[in-house]
Amino acid sequence: MQKYLVLYYATESTMQAMMNSTPEDMQAVMGAWKAWADRCGDALVEMSPLSPGGRMTASGSSMNEMGVVTYSVLQAEDLESAQALLADHPHLGSAGCGIEVYGTMSLPWQ
Repeated sequence: MQKYLVLYYATESTMQAMMNSTPEDMQAVMGAWKAWADRCGDALVEMSPLSPGGRMTASGSSMNEMGVVTYSVLQAEDLESAQALLADHPHLGSAGCGIEVYGTMSLPWQ
């Protein structure tokens, strides 16, 4: 089994709309995420929302138009299996949102 880093992106306007949503709407969104996590079972190794951040380069840092708002680590046989776990993720149904998936690799000194 390999680990996959999953990055969940959202535009600033999408995040603002979520922050301004009713408690009932927020509960429905969180319920959909929890249902997805429950379906993943042990394949979902870790997941956490992130505070605002940005991109750093040698010349400084800046905010991204599409910010990473959450990350998770999945365990799967291959990339296609990891993507299959995400196929019905509720984040994909929200306007201004996207998901990226990356396989992790060991460093030579590990």
